Amino acid sequence: MTDAVQKKMTAIEITHGGGPDVLVPCELATPYPGPGEVLIRVAAAGINRADIFQRQGNYPAPKGSSPIPGLEVAGTIAALGRDTNRYKEGDKVCALISGGGYAQYCLSDETSTLPIPGSLSMVEAAGLPETCFTVWANVFERANLQTGETLLVHGGSSGIGTTAIQMATQLLGTDVFATAGSLEKCAMCEKLGAKRAINYMEQDFVEIVKAETGGKGVDVILDMVGGDYIERNLLAAAPDGRIVNIAYLNGAIAEVNFMPIMLKRLTLTGSTLRARPVEEKAQIARQLEEKIWPLIATGKIYPVIHTQFALTQAAQAHKLMESSAHIGKIILVMA
Repeated sequence: MTDAVQKKMTAIEITHGGGPDVLVPCELATPYPGPGEVLIRVAAAGINRADIFQRQGNYPAPKGSSPIPGLEVAGTIAALGRDTNRYKEGDKVCALISGGGYAQYCLSDETSTLPIPGSLSMVEAAGLPETCFTVWANVFERANLQTGETLLVHGGSSGIGTTAIQMATQLLGTDVFATAGSLEKCAMCEKLGAKRAINYMEQDFVEIVKAETGGKGVDVILDMVGGDYIERNLLAAAPDGRIVNIAYLNGAIAEVNFMPIMLKRLTLTGSTLRARPVEEKAQIARQLEEKIWPLIATGKIYPVIHTQFALTQAAQAHKLMESSAHIGKIILVMA
């Protein structure tokens, strides 16, 4: 590493499983990039629900990954490991990582590191990797959303939701329906391109999507809620529909009548991203750079940023996310 890289860095450690206050600033040795890795001088890092689960002790970092929370960052290349050839020191990048983002420096595999598209700021770019990788892997790959089909996004005002609405409408012209918990959140979903946003506090999404689709239902459902939504999704799905679960905020256990799955030939699936092999993440990165990054560079898709906190305010940022009062992404900045 060059002399410009600090030997010590400030990071946020999880002292033990628990509430937001277990997130504590500490000083650690700056990591050194191994073969195929780059060291990023972090300018901003995105907050994700997975970070909260890890903090609570329910989602440990994969073997060999940093125990520091944080799955997405934006910054500049500070050092290069062996067998890297795409970037040079000083290049502006954003990256999907398996841990270590809540720190002044972090390691990333070069193949999961992408140039910042267009004129996005570091704060904006830090809100891209986890959401874009997740939406591509689940909506476009696993569920195989096609032109002319419909999509229902639960949690439409979340970072994942705001990204899914835009990617589906801008790339395929999809009719998207979204659920959200307030009039303000519903308005944002429709501003981003949703054909109809459904206030789940007052409305039944099953009835509405059935009415909006002439009784057919929706072709693809992206669900991060779980709980009683699991069975209701079966009712809202169209014949040959695909339902993808990526989280279970309302619980992973539900009593389900499987008859609609048989009668409508439904596919019920799910995935996680963090522990997937480097090669799979690299393939997603290539697809994003080819098909989504140009849409971001021209402003047709943009990261929705709710607010930002200083790195040392990570606990406050987690409290905000757990309140669900935000729309879009919450970002930590290193300044």
